[in-house]
Amino acid sequence: MPDFSRELLMSIRIVVLDGSTLNPGDNPWTAVAEQGSFELHQETAPDEVVPRLAGEDCIAVINKVRLEADQIAQLPNLRMITVTATGFDCVAVDAAANAGIPVCNLPAYGTDSVAQYTFALLLELCHHIALHSDAVFDGEWQRCESFSFWKTPQIELVGKTLGIIGCGRIGRRVAEIANVFGMRVLGLTRHPETAEPAEGFELATLDEIAAQSDVVSLHCALNDESRGIVDAGFLSRMKPSAFLINTARGPLIDDNALADALNRDAIAGAALDVVSQEPIASDNPLLQAKNCLITPHMAWSMLAARQRMMDRTADNIRAFLGGHPQNVVNGV
Repeated sequence: MPDFSRELLMSIRIVVLDGSTLNPGDNPWTAVAEQGSFELHQETAPDEVVPRLAGEDCIAVINKVRLEADQIAQLPNLRMITVTATGFDCVAVDAAANAGIPVCNLPAYGTDSVAQYTFALLLELCHHIALHSDAVFDGEWQRCESFSFWKTPQIELVGKTLGIIGCGRIGRRVAEIANVFGMRVLGLTRHPETAEPAEGFELATLDEIAAQSDVVSLHCALNDESRGIVDAGFLSRMKPSAFLINTARGPLIDDNALADALNRDAIAGAALDVVSQEPIASDNPLLQAKNCLITPHMAWSMLAARQRMMDRTADNIRAFLGGHPQNVVNGV
């Protein structure tokens, strides 16, 4: 970390560029605002990023607003970037490192929330509860000659195989829950040779996960290696009865290939909380695909998780101001 004077640190601006993500009205910015001169913007367009961060020394607080290399080059007084998320692909981290700017993230804030949501999606694929509730309210049960009916196959998870791509904190928590359901769990990790001992799952290759899994769930970071990891080839190796779940990053999946696989019944269904472009484009083929559930990138959004995000963002800023940045992802 550069050796900043105490006067500079005391006067540094804290500029939040997309505050509405963490606080739509139920999660005040108090803990962050207490760290210094505070400036809150609910949303920031791309052409507003540099003007809002220019001028006096500042810390940028962002969630999905992008900070590109050319923008960073125009901000000589930008001292720190803290991303209010675990993923930090919205920042040109190498450019920030070259400028001596630490980029910090929030690991572990949403482990339980995202794991819980993953199973909410999986259970909806297994049971289609909303569909059956709607059928009752539409009068189908009153008209039914039997005491019971179901409109989709009902799937039991015991004995099924769950393949997890990405065995970090969230992937391992998903594995723990899957064990409680009586599932066999396969896990793919980026560096199996240095992976911690696997508890509750077996390490597997990408091909093994595609071929053996009844459910594939994505929990890896988005990078050059993982982008498009679920492509036409991967989907062709999956079981026709298998489900695909994504609560990580949309570009991990080739949208066109997935839509094609769903429409050909090459796999049985998909549940996605993320897509390649967000908000979703009106021409995204997944909007017309069979057996596809899509929710608006909300697995992380539970209030408890957002409160942890707020507190840990304040912790990141406090650590930086104290001369010991934490959760730094770009080595500065």
